[in-house]
Amino acid sequence: MRIAFLTAPEGVEQIELTEPWKAAVDAGHEPVLVSTKPGTIQAFHHLDKADTFPVQEVVGETTADSFDGLVLPGGVANPDNLRTDDKAVAFVRDFFTQGRPVAAICHAPWTLVEADVVRGRVLTSWPSLATDIRNAGGTWVDEQVKVCDHGPGKLVTSRKPDDLKAFDEAFLDVFTKEAA
Repeated sequence: MRIAFLTAPEGVEQIELTEPWKAAVDAGHEPVLVSTKPGTIQAFHHLDKADTFPVQEVVGETTADSFDGLVLPGGVANPDNLRTDDKAVAFVRDFFTQGRPVAAICHAPWTLVEADVVRGRVLTSWPSLATDIRNAGGTWVDEQVKVCDHGPGKLVTSRKPDDLKAFDEAFLDVFTKEAA
């Protein structure tokens, strides 16, 4: 499978990018780093700068139909930046329109709220997003991982870095079944 990992140029929580990426590689899949600008992205360990990673494809120059699924890592600044970029929001929305699976962790559901794809869905996130999710028509639950199939394409969500093992297992299972 070819899996898009969408991040803003700055602000992604590094472990929420690198751990799912490694899980995808270990499972024999091709992760692709997609961002809103070419070059590199700056990852963070909470509020401290961490490593940089090369962008492989740019939103607006690639399409959802060239991927089997989408992973949205968190970090507070990452989805906040993505939700203000019309092309990034449209890219995310296209995965749902096409019924392709999406996985989002921590603060990443902010981008889903902006894309107007949480209505009628059940998901989890970092707790501070609960009101935003409810206001967007979704149901927020406090669970380690939640798989929702209420709508086109399955949605896998988790709350925080401590949930990464369960998140990785769930999204890989869902993506594999959806691609079959």
